[in-house]
Amino acid sequence: MIEVRWHGRGGQGAKTASHVLAVAYLKEDKSVQAFPEYGPERSGAPMLAYTRVDDRPIRRHCAVTRPDIVVVLDPSLTREVPVTSGLRQDGMLLLNVADPGEAEEVAKSYPGQVLGVKADHLAKEAGTRFPNVVLLGAYAGWVGTPSLEHMAEALVEVMGHLPAKAKDASVRAMAAGYAAGERGRADG
Repeated sequence: MIEVRWHGRGGQGAKTASHVLAVAYLKEDKSVQAFPEYGPERSGAPMLAYTRVDDRPIRRHCAVTRPDIVVVLDPSLTREVPVTSGLRQDGMLLLNVADPGEAEEVAKSYPGQVLGVKADHLAKEAGTRFPNVVLLGAYAGWVGTPSLEHMAEALVEVMGHLPAKAKDASVRAMAAGYAAGERGRADG
C-alpha cells in the first residue's frame, strides 16, 4: 500500500489534490481512499489530506500516520508544522519551494528523498494560481505512476465545473509538474 499525506492550508487545494490522485489511480484499476482532516475550519489554516492506494481492497480507515510520501503545498508549512513527522526513513518528501535551496535545507534533516519544485512559479507560467496541480504532476512524474494521461483525465473529471480555459491551464501546469518530477526521478 502507498500512503500519501498532503500538507496545505485551507483553500489551497490539498483536499482536491488528494481526490484527483485517487481518481487517477482508479483509472489504473487500483483501490483507493482520499479524505481530508481539518483543524480550525478557516481559510489559510493548516490542514491535511490523505490518499491511500493499493492493488487490494483497503480496509484501513484512519489517518495516515506513517506515510510513504508527503506533499507540502505551502512552503511556509515546513517552518510551522512537523511535515516529516512519521514519514518513513526511505520515504519521499515533495515540496513547493520558491528556491531549490529550500529543499536542500529540508533534506539536511530528513534521510529520505526530497524534491523541491517551484510549483507557484510553474502554475503562474501555465496560467493558473494553484500549485496543487503542479505538485500532482510532480508526484506522478517522480513516483512514476499514475500516468500523466490518467492524471489529466482525473483532473478534468474532478474539476469539470471549471471553465475550459481554467481546465486547460491546470492541465498545462500539471504537465510542467510532471516534467519536473521526471527530472527528480532521473537525478535521484
